[in-house]
Parts: sequence; structure tokens; C-alpha cells
Amino acid sequence: MLRLYDNKESRNGYKAVLLLSHLGTPYERVEMDIFKGASRTPAYLAKNPAGKIPALELDDGTVLGESGAILWYLAEGSPYLPDEKLARAQVLRWICFEQNAHETSVAESRFILMHPELSAGRTGDILAEKQKRGNAALKSMDDHLKKNDFFAAGRYTIADMALYGYTSVADQGGFELSAYPAVQAWLKRVEAQPGYVAATQG
Repeated sequence: MLRLYDNKESRNGYKAVLLLSHLGTPYERVEMDIFKGASRTPAYLAKNPAGKIPALELDDGTVLGESGAILWYLAEGSPYLPDEKLARAQVLRWICFEQNAHETSVAESRFILMHPELSAGRTGDILAEKQKRGNAALKSMDDHLKKNDFFAAGRYTIADMALYGYTSVADQGGFELSAYPAVQAWLKRVEAQPGYVAATQG
């Protein structure tokens, strides 16, 4: 059985949880207290030398890290990852956007506000800059969603799951989603998908 190493506060791990629920794939979830060093133990580092979560352990013991790679692996051969070349590239484009423009601003703003004790030197101007970049990312999403129901391939894919993770809790990072009505409507479309499961709140 698949084993997912995760933390309930992480929306990176939740992306995989969401896809596994859509697929109806059984798996074991292993809660990792990353704030107490669970991902830095010798036993875990032997599995995932990057010392990060999420990580997906396959039946043969292979461990796959990085949320985007986990989504891609799990979605292969399913309706959530198209076969057509350009459509696949569009999915990848939005996954890259999520990692490079969205997570580094929206998710990091959330972390700073939720864990000020771990964010020394990152408040003030740094937080303001991240929120500025986060709003720019949300505006790009909103502009796209004014003309499209989903992000790629004309349907719900892992691109949406990747972006849903931290967008759904963007308010915890100081973002006002009411400024992005197309994003709000998209969140509801995601939540209406068969097999949708809400995140365990951290």
C-alpha cells in the first residue's frame, strides 16, 4: 500500500490527499511533526534525504518527494492528467507557476503569520513583499479564470489541485480573496468535484 508522509498543516501534502481521494486509491498516511524534527531523523532521512514532506513511499520502497512530482506520478493514466502533448504542457505550466510564483508568496506569507516564532527577520518588509507578490499571483489566476473554468486542458486536472492547496487558505496569509471573484468561484467548482475531501485543519 502507498504510504504518504505528511503534516496536517501542510497544503503541499493535502494536494496528494485530494488526488488520492479523487482516484479512490487506498493509502496509509503518516503524520510527521515537522516542528519537532520528525523529518530530520536518521530513519526519515534514509528514506528522503531532502528531509521534507510530503513524500510518497511506493509499494517497492521507492520514496518520491516534491508535491508536483507526486501529483504527476499518481495522475498518470487518469483523467486528471491529459494525454495530449500541449494539454500536458499546460498542466505543467501551472504546476510550475504554483511552485515558483504562488507558493513562495501565498504559502510563505501564511507560514510567517501562523508561526512568527519561527519567522524571525521575515516579518515587516519581507512579509509585505511576499504579500505583494502573492496578490500578483492571485490576480494572474483570477484573470485566467475569468475566461476558463479550470486552469488547463479545459477540465479539472492536477493543475487545479496544485493551486487549490494554498489558495483555499490564502486568508491565513493575509490575502483578501473577495478581491478575486473568479478565484472564489473556481474554489467552489473544485469543492464540487466528485471525491473532493477537505483538508484536515492544522
